[in-house]
Amino acid sequence: MDQEILLEMKLDESSSGFSSRSTNNELALIPLGPSTSSLSIAGGPTISNGFSSGIGSSFSQDNSFSPLLKDSADGYNSFSNGTKDDTHGLSGLHNLGNTCFMNSAIQSLVHTPPLVEYFLEDYTREINTENPLGLQGELAVAFGELLRKLWSSGRTSVAPRAFKAKLSRFAPQFSGYNQHDSQELLAFLLDGLHEDLNRVKKKPYIEAKDADGRPDDEFAEECWNNHKARNDSIIVDKFQGQYKSTLVCPVCNKISVTFDPFMYLSLPLPSTVTRMITVTVFSGTGDAFPMPFTVTVQKNGNCRDLTKALADVCCLKSSDALLLAEVYERRIYRYLTNPIEGLHNIKDEDILVAYRLPIGHEKHMRLEILHRRADRCAAEPQFNINRKLIGCPFVTCIPNDSTGKSDIYAAVSAVLAPFVRAKAHGPDVSAVKLNGNGPSLDGIVLTDNGATCEEGLSTSTGDDHAVDEHVPFQLSMTDEKGSVRNAIDADSNRGLGIVIRVLMDWSDREHEMYNIDYMDELPEVFKHGFLSKKTRQEAVNLFSCLDAFLKEEPLGPDDMWYCPGCKEHRQASKKLDLWRLPEILVVHLKRFSYSRYMKNKLDTFVNFPIHDLNMSKYVKQMSRGDRQPMYELYAVINHYGGLGGGHYSAYAKLVEEDNWYHFDDSHVSSVNEDAIRTSAAYVLFYRRVRGSCTVSNGVPVDIEMVDSLET
Repeated sequence: MDQEILLEMKLDESSSGFSSRSTNNELALIPLGPSTSSLSIAGGPTISNGFSSGIGSSFSQDNSFSPLLKDSADGYNSFSNGTKDDTHGLSGLHNLGNTCFMNSAIQSLVHTPPLVEYFLEDYTREINTENPLGLQGELAVAFGELLRKLWSSGRTSVAPRAFKAKLSRFAPQFSGYNQHDSQELLAFLLDGLHEDLNRVKKKPYIEAKDADGRPDDEFAEECWNNHKARNDSIIVDKFQGQYKSTLVCPVCNKISVTFDPFMYLSLPLPSTVTRMITVTVFSGTGDAFPMPFTVTVQKNGNCRDLTKALADVCCLKSSDALLLAEVYERRIYRYLTNPIEGLHNIKDEDILVAYRLPIGHEKHMRLEILHRRADRCAAEPQFNINRKLIGCPFVTCIPNDSTGKSDIYAAVSAVLAPFVRAKAHGPDVSAVKLNGNGPSLDGIVLTDNGATCEEGLSTSTGDDHAVDEHVPFQLSMTDEKGSVRNAIDADSNRGLGIVIRVLMDWSDREHEMYNIDYMDELPEVFKHGFLSKKTRQEAVNLFSCLDAFLKEEPLGPDDMWYCPGCKEHRQASKKLDLWRLPEILVVHLKRFSYSRYMKNKLDTFVNFPIHDLNMSKYVKQMSRGDRQPMYELYAVINHYGGLGGGHYSAYAKLVEEDNWYHFDDSHVSSVNEDAIRTSAAYVLFYRRVRGSCTVSNGVPVDIEMVDSLET
């Protein structure tokens, strides 16, 4: 790069387009200077306004950019064919070694109509050589020269070595020949072009201010003007819009509103922002079988979101509430009672249950029932007691002043009622009703001979394996691990805090009376396998991605917000709204997901509109009239394959011809419009189509003037 090359030129009539210091067949230094013929050094024709498509004529009066001219013929030979070709914009790009990610982004930008018009004209007066955030105009010049080569006549491919060198200086992570993310390169390229072409030579210091109760449109306009006071370029004019961000503290309800610019929209695929959670719902009143429900919630959601989703799918009554719990090794591991606890603490292999209890159950004593297989053999060591626990714990509630033996037996009988076998010949279990204060004994449990259970309840603690034939089951007080057994007091029993834990022994008699197969093997939160693969293959549309992007969701645990009201970091809820749309709308589909343990690419087919993308539904500021911001697709970046390997290509439309082409590095071919919708679509480029809209006073206005009208 930037080396002078000695060429041996044979001077004849056909070489009049070159300047040479040699008069004979001797070695001569041929400087690549401005062309004086109708063809530029890039082989492009003279533009209709008299400005040559070669970069030489642009900078012939400015010696500060003369070193850049050495890169102009980098890897390009417009004289490879002897016939004249008037085709423009159909030149490919050589793959320099894993540079398909760069080629696809370049082809999409060089087929953006406003950029083509801008760089084919004299843009040098807007180059900012004083901006320390840019490359003093070198990146913009390199891109402009490359664009002119690609729009020269002919279809000869170009090797973008000079451009890659300049880009690597601005963003060193793209140096070398490793594969990179095309969207990431696109973001750095647009930012670099903006800094090189920023019309603001010295950026003023502007202190950020709060809304202080001002109307949104007034505050949004102030934020946009402050942004334009420091950033003013063709990139800002064409590619940047504005969105409204609203943060709400979950504790003090403090609301923070900001208006920020955006260059592109990174839309999550619905399957990347949501997760499916399976929860088994138990009835704490004994009126239904356990039933698993699978709900879809936000990945960054909280327990309140999960509870609400469960309440909807299980048709929860207005008088009932759900108590979430995690079950581990047949015991209650923990209760999920904090409504703002993040769902990221719930793993896919966990087992979640929910108990339907009356509203206000927190004020009553919670009764937790563990199940253990009766063992009539020799006693095992106590540390093996966990192996004997079976089923899933039951949870119900009883009044604080009704914790006697009969109350506990009645409550346990109620929750066991759905499990009674139809042909059971054991004791009959009478019904117990639950009022708003929890279960209360409404009848006496009868035995076969008509005696009451209360008369025959055993309180013996000397023999752990003694069974009273007059009771339907054996209960004993226990701890949270189910490792101890104590007798139940006939009058009053107190547990640890607000929880009473009892242990129910299951012998052959209990198994003959009750069928607990429903609670033997509970499903995990999410089972990886066929269902997960099928979910990734389900098709979605662009509007569902926009809905997921604009939906209110809590911040992630690693992105906590410092609340000025609480003076602490909170997992606030965030809501985005589109406020101002740009002329060129770049949409990035977030197909790549990264976590601490794995990386994944989603091959979900996203159905996106090619014509008539109406964004009026998503624009927040629509009060001045029924404007219809319509967009048309003109380029697509595709990614094929998986992570670490894959290949990039681009679809681009020649707007003048109304034809689509496939740019696969140096290979360019025509393609039907119907074929550009694929599951490989990664970045979409839309341009706002010209049209008219009606504002409040009824005057038709060109849609290009919408932004100015909002001022």
